[in-house]
Amino acid sequence: MSSITREMTLAEIVTRFPSTARVLEGHELDYCCGGQRSLADACQNSHVDLSVVTEELKAASQNTPPSECGGECSRMTLTELCEHIEFTHHRYLRSELPRLQALLEKVVFAHGERHPELRQLVAVFKALVADLLPHMMKEEQVLFPAIRRMADSRQLCEFSFGTIGNPIRMMEQEHDAVGELLRTLRSLTGGYRAPSDACASWQQLFSGLHDLEKDLHLHIHKENNVLFPAAASLEAETRR
Repeated sequence: MSSITREMTLAEIVTRFPSTARVLEGHELDYCCGGQRSLADACQNSHVDLSVVTEELKAASQNTPPSECGGECSRMTLTELCEHIEFTHHRYLRSELPRLQALLEKVVFAHGERHPELRQLVAVFKALVADLLPHMMKEEQVLFPAIRRMADSRQLCEFSFGTIGNPIRMMEQEHDAVGELLRTLRSLTGGYRAPSDACASWQQLFSGLHDLEKDLHLHIHKENNVLFPAAASLEAETRR
């Protein structure tokens, strides 16, 4: 098993050793949108002790066979990976976003007067939903079918949007916007720590938002750092 080094990118670490994602999450090191940074640079920029993080990552990596992503994604074909993202992450979001929206409205109704910061949370969460729903639709109706077509034919395909890199760049930009909203959510919630007077619904809300953050980080990582590079590489091969 290869060792984790300071020169490895965050994306490479999580792709090869999925269980390390929790370590990076714990230190608030972004391995999805910021996954191309080296471990050393990420720790330096976040003022985190590189030696401590490296040791924790090495310990966590022992629990994961190499060359896996989320347990299996690096072994999937492009078609299988598109389907995996749709049926795992997109389905989760379509189920979880309405549940969290209802919980948030309930908590604001009960506690909004004494906790005005909750109203900021509503605005950011609505912005997140407004970004995610059309984003998933574009992937499911435009980008993923194009990737499947290219993967299944193994030939150069002509698309109305030109090269596959065009919609990929758009999706990556939208991922960056989602990442920024997640950072704002984390800041507004104090790292998803409910206050002492929080009711059960409030605690469920913050727990759910924390789970949402973790799932989105893994979701975006699989697209930015596994699916998209592989699709771009395949298109380059067919052009040759």
